[in-house]
Amino acid sequence: MRVKIPGWEIVVICSALLFPFTSLCAQEADQPFIHRLGIEARPQYVFPTNPFLQGENERWKPIQSSFAAHLKYSFKYRPNTCADRIYGGAYQGFGLAFTTFGDKKQLGDPMTFYVFQGARIARFHPRLSLNYEWNFGISAGWQPYDNDYNSYNGAVGSRVNAYLNAGIYLNWSLSRYFDFIIGGDFTHFSNGNTKFPNAGINTTGAKIGLVYNFNREEADLTKSLVHPYVPRFPRHISYDLVLFGSWRRKGVYVGEKQIASPGSYPVAGFNFAPMYNLNYKFRFGISLDGVYDGSANVYTEDALVEYDAGSGSSRRKFLVPGIQHQLALGLSGRAEYVMPFFTIGVGLGTNVLGRGDLRGLYQVFALKINVTRSSFLHIGYNLQNFQTPNYLMLGLGFRFNNKYPKVRH
Repeated sequence: MRVKIPGWEIVVICSALLFPFTSLCAQEADQPFIHRLGIEARPQYVFPTNPFLQGENERWKPIQSSFAAHLKYSFKYRPNTCADRIYGGAYQGFGLAFTTFGDKKQLGDPMTFYVFQGARIARFHPRLSLNYEWNFGISAGWQPYDNDYNSYNGAVGSRVNAYLNAGIYLNWSLSRYFDFIIGGDFTHFSNGNTKFPNAGINTTGAKIGLVYNFNREEADLTKSLVHPYVPRFPRHISYDLVLFGSWRRKGVYVGEKQIASPGSYPVAGFNFAPMYNLNYKFRFGISLDGVYDGSANVYTEDALVEYDAGSGSSRRKFLVPGIQHQLALGLSGRAEYVMPFFTIGVGLGTNVLGRGDLRGLYQVFALKINVTRSSFLHIGYNLQNFQTPNYLMLGLGFRFNNKYPKVRH
């Protein structure tokens, strides 16, 4: 049986990733950016987090390593400017990567498109610094689980998966044009519970690369004796309203075995968060979180089975409870790290109203991509009790009473 590639999933997420760069390009004419092109090699160790990776696969050999080659474009504010001083030499851009696990038949050799951002953690010398970087994107070309052709693969359930990466590295400016980078990172691949199974793949390892700076000047590599003026930040409370939706698959335990639902369930919700803007790079607050999860509290009954003509076998019927068992309202504490164009947020909360599956603690990880001064795209992920994947949060947000200063250069 051939698995159909969900092309609309690719369109939704890629559109969210590409949209902000249309506005970035329009701003380049009046902002002093340095444009850069980089290549990276990333040899990685694969964590044996499930039986398939441990060796219970077609070859009966553990999958322990991977290798990725990256091509990246980025732009950054020039050194010794106001924006550089505030954001620590922040840079951002998009990249393309090819990854192999040495087992194309069972896992595939995925291609990944992603956006990324990084900045300086510490400067040891005008030419040497310790930096961090995160990547977020979408990867395609996986060989997912298939009951007939790839039944061992319990790690990857879809041809399209989310890609998350974070790392630190040393950046050494060799010359006016070239930077050498070396460091380490951590990578996570999964489908956000939109398909089943969703064990995911986690890797860690080294990153080694070379970056070419197209229009960097020699003066950019020296320490300036004049510090640019940084306007005082007006502390204030802003209000974020996020409307989101997604879809998810569900697994229900019957005895010690987990049975996958035959279809996907809709998810929709909102977040309303008053946020105290402390300074240029940090804000925190409390969020009111409402959600409708169409998969919450679904169940099976041993006596109820139905015949699946497609596979020629019987399967359990999933029963959906009343809507009152699928609605929840919670409160969460939120903290956000604010950078040019992107904001990274985390949250920890509990549902005040909710039944069954919707009880307990939940955690939120979110990326906000600025569209206008008062709106942003929202790409988030919700976990339960720090371990159980819940659902994606794809949506649009609006910010009210935004008094954040405009930093041009």
